[in-house]
Amino acid sequence: MRKQKPAGISGLAFFIFCYRETPAKLPNGYIYGKSVTMKADLFVPCFIDQLYPATAFSTMKLLRHCGVEVHYNPEQTCCGQPAYNSGYREEARALALKFMRDFERAETIVTPSASCAAYIRNHYHRLLEGDTRETERFGQLRPRIFELTDFLVHELQQTDFGAVFPHKVTWHDSCSALREYGIREEPRLLLSQVKDLKLAEMEETESCCGFGGTFMVKFKHISTAMTQQKVEHALATGAEYIVSTEASCLMNIDSYLRKNRIPLQTIHIADILAANL
Repeated sequence: MRKQKPAGISGLAFFIFCYRETPAKLPNGYIYGKSVTMKADLFVPCFIDQLYPATAFSTMKLLRHCGVEVHYNPEQTCCGQPAYNSGYREEARALALKFMRDFERAETIVTPSASCAAYIRNHYHRLLEGDTRETERFGQLRPRIFELTDFLVHELQQTDFGAVFPHKVTWHDSCSALREYGIREEPRLLLSQVKDLKLAEMEETESCCGFGGTFMVKFKHISTAMTQQKVEHALATGAEYIVSTEASCLMNIDSYLRKNRIPLQTIHIADILAANL
């Protein structure tokens, strides 16, 4: 019988909910030929949920390929980072508490966004100051949340997914991934295992792309100039694609490329790694 989508649940949430129940788990406890090593909850950030849902499925494919039993909670919402960065601390606190409720039973939480993972790891405790009980709950949750490439390389120790991507690409180090979460070599290691992919590093790869959440709205002209510089550096490499861990950065860069009709594309690293799964 065909499932009916409950009211209030996004299309992506419902699709993933149904997808997780497809017969991927075999009777002998194996998933897609790999033994089940752990369970993980998938946290899908807002930008990916609304604009790049295929990246969520790519993330799920990668985890399942590694033998991880993936769970998706359809009740999950925003982690609260936009509210926090805009100064709405009470709203951010409410979302932080909801996130903790939604994932309190998760063995591990994996997200294809270093920005969201870093915000949760580094800033939730500020919203919970003075509340001993919630601070202790967060202390138990914090070590269990990981950005995807960090999780693949260090926790699962898996770097080769049999991916083939016959294109020249350049890498964008997002501010949050590099400075807040602390990843740099992990994505590059994963890309080095992709067959036929050529990575060409751009100048000033660690410079901001100009997104910065509401920064691009409040300081439009400065933001546009920063994006233009990022694109110019990418074009100088001769790359066909700009790759990153951050859908928000890619959205910002892609909007500039489309507006100016520049023949350069953007793609999330998860979509490259899962291309042949």
